[in-house]
Formats: sequence, C-alpha cells, structure tokens
Amino acid sequence: MSIEPGEGKVVCVTGASGYIASWLVKFLLQRGYTVKASVRNPSDPKKTHHLTSLDGAKERLELFKAELLEEGSFDSAIQGCDGVFHTASPCLFDSEDPEAELIEPAVKGTLNVLSSCAKSTSVRRVVLTSSEAAVSINGKPRTPDVVVDETWFSDPNLCKELKLWYVLSKTLAEDAAWKFVKEKGIDMVSINPAVCIGPLLQPTLNSTVARVLNLINGTDPSYRGFILYAHPGAQTFPNYTFGWVNVKDVANAHIQAYEIPSASGRYLLIESVAHTSEIVRILRELYPHLQLPDKCADDKPYMPIFQASKEKTSSLGIEFIPLKVSLKETVESLKEKKFISF
Repeated sequence: MSIEPGEGKVVCVTGASGYIASWLVKFLLQRGYTVKASVRNPSDPKKTHHLTSLDGAKERLELFKAELLEEGSFDSAIQGCDGVFHTASPCLFDSEDPEAELIEPAVKGTLNVLSSCAKSTSVRRVVLTSSEAAVSINGKPRTPDVVVDETWFSDPNLCKELKLWYVLSKTLAEDAAWKFVKEKGIDMVSINPAVCIGPLLQPTLNSTVARVLNLINGTDPSYRGFILYAHPGAQTFPNYTFGWVNVKDVANAHIQAYEIPSASGRYLLIESVAHTSEIVRILRELYPHLQLPDKCADDKPYMPIFQASKEKTSSLGIEFIPLKVSLKETVESLKEKKFISF
C-alpha cells in the first residue's frame, strides 16, 4: 500500500473556510495530512459544511475557533503541528474604516499567528498566503517589456496615496511577517498569487470570482482598490489589466512550498496577464450566447499588459492551468452554485 506524503503529519490552516484555504484543506486531506483548521465560528454550518463534507474530513479534520485580533487564540490550533499555512486575512476592497477592517487584522493577525508558531516546538515551516498586491504596486512601469518577479515589493506610501487599502494591508502584513520570522528564526515561505479564479468550494461568492460574474451580468464594473464594482445596466468592461491564476494551482503551490525542503523566500503565481477586454473575448468564445459588454468604460488607451516571471514557481513543480480553462471552470462553478443561470 502506498503511503501518502502527509500521512502521520499534522498541519494547521488558518482562515480555513476561505476560497484558497478550502482548496488547500481539500488537497491536504487528499495527501493524508491531519488538518487543524481555524475558523471564526466552527458552529456555523454555512462556513464549515463544505469543509466537514470533504473526503477524509471525518477522520482527519478538526475545527478550531480563532480570531485574528485575539492574542494567543491560534495557540491550540498550532500546538503539535509540523507546518502552518496562514491564509486568514480580510479580503475587502471597499472599506469605511480601512485601519480597523483591513490593516490591523492583516498585520496583527499575521503576527498573532507567527507568535503562536514561535511558542511551538513542533512547527518546522510556515507558508504565508500573501498576494501579488504586495509585489507590483511600486511606481515602476508595468509595460509589455517589463518582467515582474519575486524581488519586487509594493511601496506602502504609494498604496496610501492611491488609497489601495487592501494592497496596503497585504504589503504591510508580509513585511511584518518577514521581520518577525527573521528575528525568531522561523522558516517561512510566502506565496504571492494574482487574481484567483476557478471553481468555488465554499457556498459564498468571493471577491476575485465576482470579477468574472460582473462581466457576465453585463454590469459596468469600475476599478477601485483591486475590485470591480457593479453598476447594473451598463454594458462596459473596466480599463484594467490583471494577473490571473487558478485557485487549484495556488493551493498546490502552498503544499509544494511546505513539502520541498529547498523552497524559500517568495513565489509569484501568475499564469497570464490579461486586460479585461481579453477576459471578455475568451468568455465570448466559450459562451457565444452570453450578452457580454462590448466596450470599455473609458476612452483612454488600454492599460498595458506586463510580463510575470514563472521561473521560480516552476521549481515548485507547478504547471499552470491555462486562463481559458480557468475561466470555463469559474463559469461552470458559478452555474452550479446558482449565481448565474443560462
């Protein structure tokens, strides 16, 4: 009988009910790991049923209540774990109070989780879910001849100036994490994915998949702080270029970054860089009967695409799912979850 790579190993996943984290839990259970999963409310079936119904969950998944801002609240979930995947962080793109809703939970929450790791004698590696947001917003041009890679860091002052509060929260949280682990001698690897799309395991809509839904719904999504806001009735797409990646590749990259001893530093995960006009074109090709927006929301030249380095991520053995496949999986999942019907 073959032994799964995670058999006998215990790992913790924070924010386990989220989009990336749910796939991470699924793949960890498939690989034989025992998973201690932190969620804000373990007794809310809406937040946990998609996790407790996964294959292997009955035997090897344990839910823990933990709050990002509550010091020591991750201690029991992390105690006795070989590895910790810290994915919990608020993902809001429009905030009345960015300090309280985004920045404080992202930064303090990350430091709380890492403090629990520092107390543990068993944790051998932490994998942090950061974001491409913490990489590329630094004032450098992003044009077709420019290659963005893991050595780029977003500039907090520029993020503040542009009021990109989500980007700022991810940038400050990752920065604080690197300082903390250096001081405490903790082995940490950071995963920096672009806009994640692909199938949903959780019953709720998350903000990155909502971008695709907005285009299909024929809304006019304007760009503000890394999200598309819907203005029903208009038939335009926003003038914005994003990096895109499949959520399953992101979850797999986390596991590879944990399992491969030589993995270190940051890993940028971008399969394709595409303007929203290109997303519309692919969706039209996949679903010719859909009424998709046919003009841009403004008259300015299209925001240019840039290149993203895949060199370092290929060392994790990730073979990216193509954008067209990811978009088809996203739409089929939105149909299955009844967010759209056609």
